[in-house]
Amino acid sequence: MNRADCVVRDEADPLRAHRTAFTLPDGVIYLDGNSLGALPRATGARVREVVEREWGEGLIRSWNDARWIDLPRRVGAKIARLIGARSDEVICADSTSLNLFKVLAAALRLQSARARAAGDERRVILSERGNFPTDLYVAQGLADLLGAGHTLTLVGFDEVADAIDEQTAVVMLTHVNFRDGAMHDLPAITRRAHDAGALVVWDLAHSAGAVPVALDVASADFAVGCGYKYLNGGPGAPAFVYVAERHLAALASEPFAQPLAGWLGHQAPFAFEPKYAPAASIDRFTVGTPSILALAALDVGVDTVLAAGVDALRAKSIALTTLFIDEVERQCAAFGVELVSPRDPARRGSQACFRHPHAFPVMQALIARGVIGDFRAPDILRFGFAPLYVRYVDAWDAAMALTEVLASANWKSSAFQQPGAVT
Repeated sequence: MNRADCVVRDEADPLRAHRTAFTLPDGVIYLDGNSLGALPRATGARVREVVEREWGEGLIRSWNDARWIDLPRRVGAKIARLIGARSDEVICADSTSLNLFKVLAAALRLQSARARAAGDERRVILSERGNFPTDLYVAQGLADLLGAGHTLTLVGFDEVADAIDEQTAVVMLTHVNFRDGAMHDLPAITRRAHDAGALVVWDLAHSAGAVPVALDVASADFAVGCGYKYLNGGPGAPAFVYVAERHLAALASEPFAQPLAGWLGHQAPFAFEPKYAPAASIDRFTVGTPSILALAALDVGVDTVLAAGVDALRAKSIALTTLFIDEVERQCAAFGVELVSPRDPARRGSQACFRHPHAFPVMQALIARGVIGDFRAPDILRFGFAPLYVRYVDAWDAAMALTEVLASANWKSSAFQQPGAVT
């Protein structure tokens, strides 16, 4: 394949028109949508409408008149369509880390209740060593808070299924690994955990909006995810939380199973009762007042994904990442670049990652040329492909730019050696 072939593929791309829905700088190839999605053109107008009309003119009346109070549920219902869930099983709230704390605590409480009945106390949270650090930190903190023998056990990516045993209370995994894009078999691991009597918490941060997910079909238990990656909700966008309907019912007798008991999680928040009584619905996984400006932006971002459809996005994602991997390996093999993402696209999310001993300065030199990917310690060049706005010609040009950076060795310049606060 050559660049002209890529131009032809772009012209025939059924998702071609969706690129125009985004504001993209001239002269930039953006391959970091797996970390922060691009800005939808409609976002600015929608946020201005919320600020100037709903807030500026409607004032506090907009909690009812503009249905602000329902926005976490309405955006959650849209996200539910992307992750194979019922509309009443998903809500937008807080951050991924906070939501993980909530659902992990709830899962452990459910297991504790079962143990009281069955006499087989389970206190092990099982995860993988390469999981996103914040997920591990939250689990460590919760285990320390609960005490009583609760522990976090870490194993390798491919060792998870075999490590699930009669001591495992909860399996906590990120569906698509943040560092190399390796993707777990969500249905198979969920089934294995259930067969062993364990529950599963899935982090969908690198899946939602890029990879088809069918939580209800897989009989998933709990899931969380963020809104600022493939959902294009903007920096720090609200996260989402999924709880299977059957668990919402089971938690009804456990008022503090979700321990961050806040007023909007109350069954009657505006009754202002002194005693907490949780909502029977997914609302109990909210805590405080939602950020309406942030949710309005996320709402627009989610619409951009729904307009294309996840299956179509996944098909293009596989084609883009395969093209990029093939060209990088063809052009850069002599420069110490090694593929770390799975070669099999069925086991790979929407990113292509390579190892290089000088990954940080190489990436900085690449960014200076207008190709924005990112670096993950200690030695990973990470390229995320958001099919809504990344073209085939972008994948080709990015591979050629990486070749030029490596061949010229201009990454050795002192300008590319000093990391910023965010890498």
